[in-house]
Amino acid sequence: MLNYIWAIMILIGILYAAFTGNITSVTEAALDSAGEAVSLCITMAGIMALWMGLMEVAGKAGLIAKLSSGIQPFLSFLFPKIPKRHAAREYIATNFIANILGLGWACTPAGLKAMEALAGLEKERGNPEYVKDVGKRSASSEMCTFLVMNISSLQLIPVNMIAYRSQYGSVNPTAIIGPAIVATLISTVAAILFCKVAAKK
Repeated sequence: MLNYIWAIMILIGILYAAFTGNITSVTEAALDSAGEAVSLCITMAGIMALWMGLMEVAGKAGLIAKLSSGIQPFLSFLFPKIPKRHAAREYIATNFIANILGLGWACTPAGLKAMEALAGLEKERGNPEYVKDVGKRSASSEMCTFLVMNISSLQLIPVNMIAYRSQYGSVNPTAIIGPAIVATLISTVAAILFCKVAAKK
């Protein structure tokens, strides 16, 4: 559906530019944007390499393991039905920590692994939805909670936004940290309340 929406918007823009005599401006804007996209990708690649390297160092130093252990009570509160030594908890903890540190790239693999582990948990429970046709499966309560929390995650260091602001000439790229912490804290609290109310229903 989104592909159709984007295609229609692009077509309308081109037709409007053609009828108003601005097709040259549209072409120049498209070429300039393509160049900016490449430049931004290079910038983001460097920042990603830096933070992924720091994440690797933190993992080797045992910091990630300590942080994961520290948020276990919070995970027990959010996911009371997941066994304490289940692999899903480890992946969920890693995903949450990466999100909090603003490492969206690092949290994606852990998030996928967490979903796989949660699907495996449903099989272990004998849920018929995970024994039959894959196309007819529905998300479990834990999967929905994890997805909502992942989207609304608290971020202490919004790496992406800092990089974007730096790329586009912001005088103080890190000024976004305070507002980002407040906004993501509110969204996280709202997500927790929503998940708890939905779980009871």
